[in-house]
Amino acid sequence: MGTQYALPIEMLQKWATEKPNSVYLRQPVNRQFIEFTWKECYDTVRRMAAALQSMGFQPGDRIGILSKNCAEWFLADFAIQAAGYISTPIYYTASADTISYIIDHADIKAVFMGKLDDFAPSEQGIRDGVVKIALPYKTIDCEYSWTELLKQNEPLPEDQLAKPDLDELFSIVYTSGSTGNPKGVEVSWRNIAYGAWSPTQSLELGREERLISYLPLAHITERALIEHVSLYAGVVVSFVESLDTFAEDLRAAEVTMFISVPRLWMKFQSGILAKVPQKKLDRLLSIPILSWYVKRKIRAQLGLTNAKLIGSGSAPISKAVLEWYQKLGINITEGWGMTETAGLASSHFPFRADKVGTIGTPLAGLEIKITDEGELLIRGDSVTKGYYKDPEMTAETIEEGGWFHTGDKVEQDADGFLRITGRVKEIFKSSKGKYIAPVPIEAMLFDNTYVEQACVMGSELAQPVAVVFLSSEITHGLSREEVRTSLEETYHSINRSVESHLKLSSIIVANDMWTIENGYLTPTMKIKRTRLEDRYQDVVHSMPDRPVVWEDECGTEATAPA
Repeated sequence: MGTQYALPIEMLQKWATEKPNSVYLRQPVNRQFIEFTWKECYDTVRRMAAALQSMGFQPGDRIGILSKNCAEWFLADFAIQAAGYISTPIYYTASADTISYIIDHADIKAVFMGKLDDFAPSEQGIRDGVVKIALPYKTIDCEYSWTELLKQNEPLPEDQLAKPDLDELFSIVYTSGSTGNPKGVEVSWRNIAYGAWSPTQSLELGREERLISYLPLAHITERALIEHVSLYAGVVVSFVESLDTFAEDLRAAEVTMFISVPRLWMKFQSGILAKVPQKKLDRLLSIPILSWYVKRKIRAQLGLTNAKLIGSGSAPISKAVLEWYQKLGINITEGWGMTETAGLASSHFPFRADKVGTIGTPLAGLEIKITDEGELLIRGDSVTKGYYKDPEMTAETIEEGGWFHTGDKVEQDADGFLRITGRVKEIFKSSKGKYIAPVPIEAMLFDNTYVEQACVMGSELAQPVAVVFLSSEITHGLSREEVRTSLEETYHSINRSVESHLKLSSIIVANDMWTIENGYLTPTMKIKRTRLEDRYQDVVHSMPDRPVVWEDECGTEATAPA
């Protein structure tokens, strides 16, 4: 028998009893925050659990949630758990094909439908026969209304709340998928309980913390580190009304912990540098009194005045970006985890300046080992037992004894701190037969603040090629030749510092940004490397022999994705 943890519903019950009138969730609607107390949330969850049971679903049936983040997303998730069903989130940016695949693969019986930017994929992807329940926002046509169901049902009695065994299935979490169909990761109650309880301890979260939920809740990081950590720590969570109000809502939340992804940290950086160019910023930071004022103002504008813990995860972030923020007094700690490890598994906390660029050490109770090839293996209470309906993938990635093959290559220093050097499957071979890991080279490209996105490719080429997209905020008003000069300096700097087989043949400046919408980023903003390689194949093979070239100088138009 492993470690015993309280169930999420037990934690909700605990806070509803101990501090019933304290605010738990804060949802902005029409620029006003609607606040929900712990007691109100517990009552809502039990009413919705009763409503679900009244619809005749069987224990263990899969119930989906397809919505942007909102207070009701949390409450729907808790209600599904309380009623004895399996919560199965779907990314709100998913295509119709992906929605249809997940619904059929998981045999989803009902879906909570909420805030969406585009209704068409849901309308096309949800097959007939799947029950649709509308959260209290503008959404697609549904058979049931959240508000009406709450009015029509009494709270499910406490003795009828589901009390599953910790090793039973809690949720099927579909990976965002950089290639092929998403994989359904089986997350047990033990996995999610550890994934919420352990960070609460290791990150030293107190009872007065304030969190914000804005990264996709269909992703395990947000679901474990924000949604379920809030339960185990008993703390308040605010939400964002829209992308346009993000900055205002973040400032209003007065967060004490803020987690973002590299893509957004770089967008924040671009926004700052667009207002205060680097030379001017350096000059201001060199004057003691002004330096304090500038740092304080930037922190306030970002909404991080009260933030004690500031993190980055989901994908590797450039050490140069971390050091840039450090000069502003914003110490970003990196964390690492996967869907298969129920969120956070390793953390660089407390912050150590000498360990910038590492993902820290494993959380208490997790074991790791590193193979001769440098791959990180991990086991413990957070690690999945497998993939839904995919025994072959399960056998391929999980060894006897519970060791999970993460697919990440790492190095470990004398203090036990881990540094990710790339993905095993992303390593490609040049025409010279040399193996190339793209991630470390991409990190060096981000030393240039003009670069907003980067992808190193070159399978079967003599030397690797970098394709980059530039920050429009920072490069606005600069001539192409000014930008070229800066990128050429980066090109030569990289090639002076790497082995001969890693030297870049060229940096290609892409015409278009890579986004979730155009199919080149996953919903968690990781690049879809294979699709980008296909996209720029013709460009790479027709580029002029120059250190830095623009896509439109390569004499061909790359094909758009299907």
